[in-house]
Amino acid sequence: MENKVIITVVGKDTVGIIARICTYLADNGVNVLDISQTIVQGFFNMMMIVDITKASRSFDDVQKDLVVLGDEIGVQIKAQKEEIFQKMHRL
Repeated sequence: MENKVIITVVGKDTVGIIARICTYLADNGVNVLDISQTIVQGFFNMMMIVDITKASRSFDDVQKDLVVLGDEIGVQIKAQKEEIFQKMHRL
């Protein structure tokens, strides 16, 4: 059973954003299922769907770590469980 999480990343575009985030995820056993990113007038926007079933850290820890990582690289990173994300964005 997959434990899907939606990760969103927003901020000023700089070199290495995707690399830093994907390195963190890989190092902690988080599998990237889908990824979409755009850059509009110098602003970076990325949405990822990941599976944390085999993660070495809890969802709460991954969520907190990503906030800290975002601060380090100058972007805002949010992680939400898929079911919460879907309920929040239901019309």
